[in-house]
Order: sequence, then C-alpha cells, then structure tokens
Amino acid sequence: MGRYRARDLVNAPTLVSWLRVPLAAAFPLVRDSPSLSLVVLATAGLTDVIDGFIARRWRLATPTGAVVDGVTDKLFVGVVLATLLATGKLDVVEVLVLGTRELGELPLVLWLALSPAARQRKVDDRANVFGKAATTLQFAVVVLTLLASPHKGLGLWLAGMVGGAAALSYWLRALARARAPITPDPSRPGA
Repeated sequence: MGRYRARDLVNAPTLVSWLRVPLAAAFPLVRDSPSLSLVVLATAGLTDVIDGFIARRWRLATPTGAVVDGVTDKLFVGVVLATLLATGKLDVVEVLVLGTRELGELPLVLWLALSPAARQRKVDDRANVFGKAATTLQFAVVVLTLLASPHKGLGLWLAGMVGGAAALSYWLRALARARAPITPDPSRPGA
C-alpha cells in the first residue's frame, strides 16, 4: 500500500474525489446565490463521504487516492474561503480561524505525500471524531455565513478550536505511526 500508481488516479473512489475540482470552480460562480452555493457545498460534502465509503467498502483505498482526496478537500475549502474573503463575507482573521485545521494539516499532508518511508507504514487516514466535528462545524459556519446569520461568530470560534484539536490529533497519530516499527503489508509480494 505504499506506492503511488497512475491507475489509482481513476479508480472509483478517486474519481469521486476528483469531482470536488469542478465543484470548487463552480463555487465562486454561484457565490451570489445562497441556494446554489448551498447545493455546491452539499454536493462537495457528499462526494467526501461517498469516496471514503467506496474506498473502505470495496477495499480500494490507495496512497494515490488518499493524496487526491486530501488535495481536493484542501482545494475546495481553499476556494470557498477565498471566495468568502473576496466577497467580504469573511475577513482575514475569520478565514484563518475557519481554516485552522487545513493550515495545521497542510505540512502533514505534504510530509505523507512526499515521504516514501511514511507511505510504507500502514496509516490510519480515516477522520477521527475531532476531524468529523471540525468538518461539520466548518460546513455549518459557511452556511451561516451565506445566510448572513448572527450566530456565525460563535460557530466560527468553535470551528477554529475543534479544527486545531483535529490537526493536533492527526499530527499525534502520524508521529506515533512514524515511531512504530514497519509492519509488512501481506498483500504485497516481497514485503
């Protein structure tokens, strides 16, 4: 499970992940319509759930797919935050707070993507409770922002705190794996 392969760029879960790229491109185009913006957000969220389900259910999880999933997630979130910043619906501090998890995870994602040693280890890349809560809170804050809700501020700070906890928990999990001995993957010959 430690190698990137071109064929994994087009397996079922990775194809679902790739759908977030055109959705990211669509978000700025529908920014002035809260209902269309919410449809794009919901569709992107659904692709994130479906790609993980397919990968686990049919054992199609690959290092390539994990990188594509992470990159398309970060791309989508980045475009949404940049759009909300450019339209004045969020200010710079609010964007940084809402993007706490992504900012905290970015070096980890790069390390896992670029380190052959990191890819050789069986990494549990599933979202934990903090990650799922952070995603839910981010989504909620974006919805509150699009709807101009007065509750945006509270949601924003909750999303920042939980996002920071999520990033920290992923780093701790990755560092624990990095210190653990490498367990050979029985599905790979010669491993």
